[in-house]
Amino acid sequence: MKSAISVHGVRYQVKDVERSIAFYTQHLGFKLEHQAGSAFASVSNGELTLLLSGPGSSGSRAMPDGSRQEPGGWNRIVLRVDDLPSLMAAMKNAGLHFRNEIETGPAGRQIQLEDPDGNAVELFEPGLSTNENK
Repeated sequence: MKSAISVHGVRYQVKDVERSIAFYTQHLGFKLEHQAGSAFASVSNGELTLLLSGPGSSGSRAMPDGSRQEPGGWNRIVLRVDDLPSLMAAMKNAGLHFRNEIETGPAGRQIQLEDPDGNAVELFEPGLSTNENK
């Protein structure tokens, strides 16, 4: 039995490809790799390729039972960051929306940022000592 060769990317359904390109490149350090008009774009950050599928892309077509693929949900990419509180403050000043406040756990702290279409992006700062995990 054959298996997957490698990870190609993560697909997010978006309503406006141009707006999504601006969000990921201007606020999260992604680089535009490819754009096919208003239907599709791919952006990358290191080894991660994010596939942005607009309403006209083949990756956003309805399922055979008629179910529509919509943006949003709870699955998310996780981006490692340094100094989460400072980054969060700068993003709030830029008018970006967060789903929650910073959560602290055994591996570090994280917060969920929303892209313009409601797709979650987790910002994660690892390495807090156990004394800070209260």
